[in-house]
Amino acid sequence: MLTSHQANQAPDLVGRPQGGCLSQEQIDFYDHEGYLVLERYLGDQELAGARDAMSHKVDMIADELFANGLVVDRLEAAPFDSRLAQLFEGLSDQDFLQYGRSWRDRLPGYFDLMSNPKILDAVESLIGGEVFANPVYNVRPKVPGVAAGAVPWHQDRSYWPDANSNPVITVWIPVVDSTHENGCLHVLPRTHRTRVLEYHAETRTGTAYTEIGEEQIRAFGRRVVALPVKAGSAILFNDRNIHMSTPNKSDHVRWSVDLRYQPTDQDPMPAHGAGFLARSHKHPELVARLEDWLEHRPQRGAEPVLPPV
Repeated sequence: MLTSHQANQAPDLVGRPQGGCLSQEQIDFYDHEGYLVLERYLGDQELAGARDAMSHKVDMIADELFANGLVVDRLEAAPFDSRLAQLFEGLSDQDFLQYGRSWRDRLPGYFDLMSNPKILDAVESLIGGEVFANPVYNVRPKVPGVAAGAVPWHQDRSYWPDANSNPVITVWIPVVDSTHENGCLHVLPRTHRTRVLEYHAETRTGTAYTEIGEEQIRAFGRRVVALPVKAGSAILFNDRNIHMSTPNKSDHVRWSVDLRYQPTDQDPMPAHGAGFLARSHKHPELVARLEDWLEHRPQRGAEPVLPPV
């Protein structure tokens, strides 16, 4: 399945080096349509570390809910894909949002995924071999019945409008199958070269997600593409591609992660935390290891970048 950039209005990916793993056909599709789907790109073993990290977080949440009297059972034996949904069944959106609409914990399983060579190979095909893992990565538990699960039309760039960073490539990976029922990703093709559109903070769910108005979306006059994909697939797009996801109407959690990468000569966005040097053909000795990332060092031997307050 071949389903698959620009500063505020500058050309994108000028002089892309030849490297990485994507075919020319895939690159051409990405360039034209603004996104690329790599079906079943990662296997269960490659997702295992991230799943373990997610489960660790759910353990912590279950313990807190139990201690606060909000649940009477921690549901330790419940399946991975439904435990969090069962824990929040009957609770409010605000009960969920106290843990954040998405998570950015520094747990080893997430570093393992962000530094996975197959992911870096795909990114290298688009931006070259000097790859920085952006600090804005997110773990997204889309819980059924929780309004925060639905993400409105937006461009990722709206979350860092003043950063000198282009292109920032998102690699969106579902850890369970992403379906129409549980709220798969939707994209608006060929919007990746547009300027950053006017946006506002949505006020319906308490999340303050950035949102593009429906009239702006209709003005493009383009067919929306829904992207249901199997667990371990990867959807690549840049920070100007307009996208959204629908509510989860299933009985389980739609677990996903969105990882972000950019060339090393772009703004590392320290205001958002510490990213890390994920690949470098010029300076492989500086590529960050797990211990660097856990200590907020962007590369080997660097000083830590303090987390934002």
